[in-house]
Formats: sequence, C-alpha cells, structure tokens
Amino acid sequence: MSRNLVFIGLVMIVLAGCGGGSGEKAADGWLGFNEGMELAASSGKPVIIDFYTSWCKWCKVMDRDTFSNPEVKTVLEKDFITIRINAENRKDKLRFKGKEYTSVELTRSFKVRGFPSLAYLESDGKIIMVVPGFKKTNVFMPTLRYVTGGCYKKNVTLDQYLRNGGECGS
Repeated sequence: MSRNLVFIGLVMIVLAGCGGGSGEKAADGWLGFNEGMELAASSGKPVIIDFYTSWCKWCKVMDRDTFSNPEVKTVLEKDFITIRINAENRKDKLRFKGKEYTSVELTRSFKVRGFPSLAYLESDGKIIMVVPGFKKTNVFMPTLRYVTGGCYKKNVTLDQYLRNGGECGS
C-alpha cells in the first residue's frame, strides 16, 4: 500500500513538471510564458513566442528543420528569451499586462489565426510583430537580425528590411 502511494506521488510530481505553459523550462530550451516573461524583464532580451498545436504538421517541421539548426539555436540562446505556448491549452494561467489568460485566450489576444505563429516582443512585453507560418532558416535568420538590430524602432518594416538586403537605413 505505501509503495503504491509513493509511486503515485512520484508520478504526480513528474506530471506537474511537464506543464507547458506557465512554468518549467522544457528540455529543448523553451520556457513557459510566465517564467519567460519574468526572465525577459530582468535580462532586457527580446522575446519570441512560438504558438503551436500538437496536430500542426508545420509546427513539427519548424522544430525539426528551423529551430534545430545550429546557427538558429545559437542566436536564440544568446539573444532571445524563447517561450512556447500550446495554443489549445485551457488549463495554464498566464499573466500578461496585468491580466490573467489561458493559453487559448492569450493566443486570441495576439490575433494568432494559424500555426505555427511567432510573436516577437520587447523585454517589457510590448509586441513588435506577430508572424504567421512556417519559416525556413534562410527567412528566419534575417527576421531575428531585424529584431536584434532594433530596425522596428526606426519604423522600418520587416519587408523593407528584407528588400534593403538586411539594412535598417539611417
């Protein structure tokens, strides 16, 4: 009887640590929303939020082909706070701009309509942009440089930046 209780207790602890939205750092380096936003505020680093679903084919392709690229991994680890949100999760309680949301509600508040979608935020939570769809490494890397270079602060759109060969202008 006591062995069963110990086993059940261990299973509950493990399952509690597997919650995706609100807290623990995943093995792949992505954080839950609340923890990630707290870290962004203290580090001053910009944030990338990966909105995904479990059934999304292109989310899995982006994980496999883009996020696992060594160059991408290096830039994300060095220059960004990375957060992953399962857009269908109705259980986690996420805090953003003084309000509490479920993952579903927060996804809607970011006006995400398809998956994957990536939201880029300043460290204080100000939304820079939300970009829908799968991105190959050759498209994703210039987007990361656009954000880290602060081009959006100069009122240069991502499209203008890409057309200008990766230049923000003066």
